[in-house]
Amino acid sequence: MTAVSSTASLDKPARLERVPRTIVLVGLMGAGKSAIGRRLATRLGLPFVDADNEIERAAGQTIPEIFAQHGEAAFRAGERRVIARLLAEPVHVLATGGGAFMDPQTRALVKERGISVWLKAELDVLLRRTARRSNRPLLNSGDPAEVLTRLMELRGPTYATADITVQSTDGPPDTMVQRVIDGIAAHLAANPELMLAEGAP
Repeated sequence: MTAVSSTASLDKPARLERVPRTIVLVGLMGAGKSAIGRRLATRLGLPFVDADNEIERAAGQTIPEIFAQHGEAAFRAGERRVIARLLAEPVHVLATGGGAFMDPQTRALVKERGISVWLKAELDVLLRRTARRSNRPLLNSGDPAEVLTRLMELRGPTYATADITVQSTDGPPDTMVQRVIDGIAAHLAANPELMLAEGAP
């Protein structure tokens, strides 16, 4: 696993001429997966896909509606199918929901076909960001600080198995994007066989 410090991008910013696999952003709600993912895709010249949006499109319902009418298990099954389909598509930047990487099948598929990046954020950052939106079903079931703390403890060890870890802060988005690019570049340098991936552009 490659970890990128908060000062890594201040030294010699990396550049990527080619990305051989889909970049899969993982982490808790509020970590910045969609916001950073869009900017990252622009920097890399790749399409950006938000898995939650694709799930809603496939189901014809919003995520809160899926949770309310069908339950979390049904949502997770649909999420698994949608992400598997997306990982079979050409290289892009993929932002996943907070629970997606917890699914063993999804995690194995990401390992096989993608490069995973954990955007790791502290509790105060997550609380500030999630307070701006009301479409977080898991946060509607109790005190947000308690829910997020529990999720951090539960999911942290699994997120830590991602290929790359980048600290998500409230700093300039472009700095965050550069940290992710630095992490990807370091991961590819340490795993040159990935650049020979079949179907890489």
